[in-house]
Amino acid sequence: RSRVSASEIVFWLATLLPFVLLPSYLSLASQIAIAALFALSVDLVLGYAGIITLGHAAFFGIGAYTVGLGLARLGWSEPISGLIAAGLVAAFAGMIAGWFLLRYRGLTLLMLTIATAAMLQEAGNIRSDFSGGYDGLPGLTFDPLLGLFQYDLYSHTNYIYVLVVLAVVFYFVRRIVYSPFGQALTGIRENVRRMHAIGSPVHRRLVTVYAISAGIAGVAGALFTQTNAYVTLTVFDFDTSAKVMVMLILGGTGRLYGPFLGAAVYMLLEDKLSKMSPTFWQFGIGLMLVLAVLFARRGLLGLADTVWRKLARRGAP
Repeated sequence: RSRVSASEIVFWLATLLPFVLLPSYLSLASQIAIAALFALSVDLVLGYAGIITLGHAAFFGIGAYTVGLGLARLGWSEPISGLIAAGLVAAFAGMIAGWFLLRYRGLTLLMLTIATAAMLQEAGNIRSDFSGGYDGLPGLTFDPLLGLFQYDLYSHTNYIYVLVVLAVVFYFVRRIVYSPFGQALTGIRENVRRMHAIGSPVHRRLVTVYAISAGIAGVAGALFTQTNAYVTLTVFDFDTSAKVMVMLILGGTGRLYGPFLGAAVYMLLEDKLSKMSPTFWQFGIGLMLVLAVLFARRGLLGLADTVWRKLARRGAP
């Protein structure tokens, strides 16, 4: 399972098709890739470790504001070093938060994660003189990527930048999932009491994966700021966490490519439906979510697996 399959190679090659087939949609493609990266961070803790969270927007926002404030207040305009700093700051915040929050389970943990994001948002609002408040930090101008590639109007540079970061992080997450550490996380998700009984350091492992996930969410937030050239306190909104959860439900949790499919379906639906009906477009998203819960409980990837197996059985001699 840890080996790279031919279908995975085809998938990553297909991510280059927007350059040829949809060059005018590269900006949307960049945002889909960022959403997929954010969803991947949540899937790491939810799908593999069983940590329920609705407050991962806290770390997305920390990453977004790390590069935003770094540029606006410190003049730190180099994008790659800012991206790394955002990931490290968010990971550190995740480690501190996880050390306290992960002592709880279930609904209590869910509410504490929501409260964490809400408190950070309110803290930013109180210090609006520093954070920009809900007006945010607009007009951020970052240095050319690697000092060579300018950010063009059609997002060619942004898309390849986001795609490379997504591929690197995905490889890292893939190695984690198929490692002994990843298998231990699966054991914790399936039966935490048994893992305690065999002497597994459950809390330490949960804090570790929570910090890693927070770092990835911070990288996604930093990419959001860098590609959009602005950031506001809305990155801490509950809607941000809720959207990424919907993406995971659509794509399928505990599946490496579930976040990719879920993010693409959600973002494309949001784009098309909001153009058709700017007022009632969320009805279409809600209907899609209800259908997924009723008929594809393992997500669209799980549904595809089921259909493929049935077809294979019928075609077998």
